[in-house]
Amino acid sequence: MDMSKDSVEGRKKSEKLGLAAILTTLLLGRIRIHLNASSSGVSLTIDNSVSPSAIQLEDLRLLLTSGAGEVNILRGIDLKVEHGETLGIIGPSGSGKTSLMLIIAGLETATSGLVRVSGRHISTMGEDALALFRRDHVGIVFQDFHLIPTMTALENVAMPLEFSGVDDAFQRAEEELVAVGLEKRIRHYPGQLSGGEKQRVALARAVVTRPDILLADEPTGNLDGTTGQVVMDLLFELHDRLNTTLVLITHQQELAERCHRVVELVDGLITSDNGVGEDR
Repeated sequence: MDMSKDSVEGRKKSEKLGLAAILTTLLLGRIRIHLNASSSGVSLTIDNSVSPSAIQLEDLRLLLTSGAGEVNILRGIDLKVEHGETLGIIGPSGSGKTSLMLIIAGLETATSGLVRVSGRHISTMGEDALALFRRDHVGIVFQDFHLIPTMTALENVAMPLEFSGVDDAFQRAEEELVAVGLEKRIRHYPGQLSGGEKQRVALARAVVTRPDILLADEPTGNLDGTTGQVVMDLLFELHDRLNTTLVLITHQQELAERCHRVVELVDGLITSDNGVGEDR
């Protein structure tokens, strides 16, 4: 059947408008496009479920069972953290801070609720998929360093890159150690390093893969005041240099207030959220 010139022009105009809408939405970070190749050709799938937030939690709950019965660790957390934001999470011991961080990292499974990190619904992933997700998107700094004692500082930092099959893993690891001021400790083992030096190795390891999100759980908890200050300065310098999203878990108000935003957690609930905080 012949088509009139007007109808052809109208169809072309609609197609252009549709493509413009897709590109605009893509630039705003609201969709992901997948190309699917098969014997019959190439098809295009548009996923508009990707969250523009780095972290999105909705009605997040964690219920654990102990000998004394059920314990509500997290009791309905709603939280969004934007890309590049620095968020301090404070609260007393037992408030659920570390459990919240572990869920964001995919190291703990929530009982219910939405957990979306870097645009992925991680609560539906299996262990293998979570391990790959953490490798590519999340860096973690623990209070107790978690360095491998039989490996040098260089080997500890290079390890996640080696797992990813990166050819220049050791060169990049050395660059990160230099960036945190450990150029003279590269070949040292953890047992030969001070607490502050160990935490700087841990920082270098956490960022060497260029993660979207950096999680720090009481990073100064095992350090004296002066050394802790040095580590915190480095943490924020790394955030600024790499433009990662930083979530800092701490019980110290003054450390949390170095973040753009501070959230307080008490008994598994967010009790305050100051929105935008002070400059560091």
